[in-house]
Amino acid sequence: MKSIAIHGRKIKASSVIEVQTLLRQLVSRGVQLSVSSDFLKLNEEMLSEFSLAVYGLYQDKKKFKAFVSVGGDGTFLETLTHVGPLEIPILGINTGRLGFLASIAKDQITVAIDKLLTGHYEIEKRSLISLSSNQKIFNGFSYALNEFSILRKDSSAMIVIKSYLNGDFLNSYWADGLMVSTPTGSTGYSLSCGGPILLPENENFIITPVSPHNLNIRPLIVPDTCEFTFEVESRTNNFLISLDSRSQTVNDSNQMKVQKAPFQACLIKVEGVSFVETLRNKLSWGLDKRN
Repeated sequence: MKSIAIHGRKIKASSVIEVQTLLRQLVSRGVQLSVSSDFLKLNEEMLSEFSLAVYGLYQDKKKFKAFVSVGGDGTFLETLTHVGPLEIPILGINTGRLGFLASIAKDQITVAIDKLLTGHYEIEKRSLISLSSNQKIFNGFSYALNEFSILRKDSSAMIVIKSYLNGDFLNSYWADGLMVSTPTGSTGYSLSCGGPILLPENENFIITPVSPHNLNIRPLIVPDTCEFTFEVESRTNNFLISLDSRSQTVNDSNQMKVQKAPFQACLIKVEGVSFVETLRNKLSWGLDKRN
């Protein structure tokens, strides 16, 4: 593995030593490093000892054998937009709290990088959601790993979201919003709105309402082969749509179709780090005194 790209945000002082150790380890193993312009700009002093190339968002990235995301789950989602449909594997290193996507803790970095460079890892493929619209939105990055959401904006009034499943009318949701979540996103926003947890290998989507007016409205699990279309009514004629952490204001003339993306996210998983273990630790399962 000779060419690796790195993306991250501002590195906290408490993580500088570990990140510098990461870079030195890669350089000493003969890896050609390229970093995002944001990562370099935000961490110039920390990176001053290294000779680093900067990759552009629209350049040919096929030369990269892997991406390394340094930060948290939000940084991992940003890194995914840099990878796009190329399906380049991403290793998520967490410099903050435990994450579901950035699952490599600071004290695991050296071992994880060694396994990456020696090929002792697995690729875990995750489904993505794709958004099609009659308007130009999200600068072409119209896909998400966690969820697609429709949310009310600038008003205390609810919105009405008429939802169609494979062309058949499903329901009119009177609510603050509605989301379509992947199994990966089931532990994110959907979970906080009462949605179920799915294991990553499930081939399903979750339709989860956000603060619905009717209490008999509950999340619904459907096959990920389904196509969704929506019609939105709001008092202001404007509402928000979001893909993971990216959001945009649109009006009610926006026609949207949501379906499974034709490409996947490829997560690098090293031995000793499992989704079930992360889930148990993240949600503090097993802390009951009876255990």
